[in-house]
Amino acid sequence: MSFRSIFMPIAMNVIKGRSYYRTVHNKVLMNRHYSDSQDGKKRPEVMNTTRNSISNDDWRKRLSDEEYYVTREKGTEPPFSGRYYNHWDEGVYKCVCCSSDLFSSSEKFESHCGWPSFYSPIPIKIEDGQNPVKAKPDLSHGMMRTEVLCSQCDAHLGHVFEDGPKPTGLRYCINSVALKFVPKK
Repeated sequence: MSFRSIFMPIAMNVIKGRSYYRTVHNKVLMNRHYSDSQDGKKRPEVMNTTRNSISNDDWRKRLSDEEYYVTREKGTEPPFSGRYYNHWDEGVYKCVCCSSDLFSSSEKFESHCGWPSFYSPIPIKIEDGQNPVKAKPDLSHGMMRTEVLCSQCDAHLGHVFEDGPKPTGLRYCINSVALKFVPKK
């Protein structure tokens, strides 16, 4: 077996992975929504945290073992096991690590994949201009996927796929353990 016969399929998968990532990432960026802040201030409930400002030991103290595994070690909860998989109350899903608003119940849909699924993150606030989630390529486990992270603290949330419903065609497949729900008042 030659070097070329081994290397070329691997190289082509890497190239395809990058191309796939760019396609999904561009769709994520194009589907950003903007909304005016009602009070003109940044969200006060968001902790001033970044991945680098809090040590792993501090994250371990703040989070349960499962929350730490999923959000900090990029784990995945078992399908159909999360508390928000079949949860349909109105409200906002926040990051379990930093309390940033991530997804609204109005963008949630039943995807039958075993995890809560959303077709879009919450609208972006004009004053900070930051998408609540960010995407990056994930070539782990021999697959080409796009990882979804909290923009505020870099918590691993799940993955985004291009098989979602209109209007975006995206499916944000998110671990329940990475979220906390705040009901609509």
